[in-house]
Amino acid sequence: MDPEILRSSFAVVERRAEFAVKYFYSHLFRHYPDVRGLFPLDFPEDMERQRDRLFAALTYVMERLEDPTLPGYLRELGRDHRKYLAEPEHYAAVGASLIAAFAAVAGSAWSAEAEKAWTEAYGAITNVMLQGAWEAQHEGEPPWWDAEVVSRTRHGDDLVVLTLRPHHRLRYSPGQYVSVSVPHLPGIWRPYSLGNAPRADHTVDLHVSRVEDGVLSTALVRQTREGDVLRLGAPGGALTLRAPVERPLTFIAAGTGWAPVKALLQQLDATHEARLFLVARDTSYLYDRSAVERLQSRLPRLGVTFITPAPGRPKAQATERLLTALGNRAGWARHDVYLAGPPPLVEEIAEALPAFGTPPEQIFHDLLPPADPSRPRPLGPAEWLLDRPHPNWHNPTSRAPNT
Repeated sequence: MDPEILRSSFAVVERRAEFAVKYFYSHLFRHYPDVRGLFPLDFPEDMERQRDRLFAALTYVMERLEDPTLPGYLRELGRDHRKYLAEPEHYAAVGASLIAAFAAVAGSAWSAEAEKAWTEAYGAITNVMLQGAWEAQHEGEPPWWDAEVVSRTRHGDDLVVLTLRPHHRLRYSPGQYVSVSVPHLPGIWRPYSLGNAPRADHTVDLHVSRVEDGVLSTALVRQTREGDVLRLGAPGGALTLRAPVERPLTFIAAGTGWAPVKALLQQLDATHEARLFLVARDTSYLYDRSAVERLQSRLPRLGVTFITPAPGRPKAQATERLLTALGNRAGWARHDVYLAGPPPLVEEIAEALPAFGTPPEQIFHDLLPPADPSRPRPLGPAEWLLDRPHPNWHNPTSRAPNT
């Protein structure tokens, strides 16, 4: 397996990504019709996300071919794919169609050497993914957890907190997320953060904000009722506290990015020094202030700053205010910083923090989905809070916008 051949040929394919993924799925469904059952064909929007998910994973792998963390990522990916009922023969079908698509679009960049490199690379990737799936099964982990909705709390028209009781214990770390599916939308899964540290009664909270035209988020916010049963995928994500906690902590959360941050804060005790910046598009979206107040009463060394635009001002002003507030704080070199929220905001703040003095190795957030080079970059992350675009290049093990 030659990394340079892989990267150079993939760079050509990536420039024709839209055609490549269409060719891939056409080839897959024509030559392997049994695979069609794994895809939500009744929802064209979700087929677009399936295409994005494929290239997100490929892009991630190409960027980290020599990274020692790559096998762990692939094992988690294989573990996660059990919820799609993916079997070894499905992996083989996908590999054959993927290489056919690459050969069709790579032009002169495709050669016998490139085909050999990709065949070897795909074989190695699937072996590690299947190993992850086998390990999960061997440990008795189900492909998904059925979980009953035991309570729901609405916050306005477009946000709900669902408390779920899994039928079997769900083992997770505070700050992680789970993918969620509902029975009447089979095959559609979206990641949502868990908003609590593990409880004695094993219940978990999902914070769900409805995305315009989001099939699943609309169902969860407007149609889900107490007594309904949802499906939860295996917990994932890397937004967990680094132990032991030896430095002061800064938490920055926007929108329902508050959910994982809330879970992280619940682990702290009165001795910990921490500060929280909570960002919302307007004051009505600061939906969990009572929980913030309870945390403040329990954590006397927790400072809280709420960030919203000024009344009547553009929503992008929330980001400007956040950056100003961060710049007015001192001691960044001492702090570990945890970020959660819309990927553009997380990316922008993560890039700004070193200028304030935070070492890059002390900045923590989940994997960000690779940007779609065919779409112009928004003027600022607050625009996402106002006009949420359809998420693109979604990484199945990253925290992308929920729909």
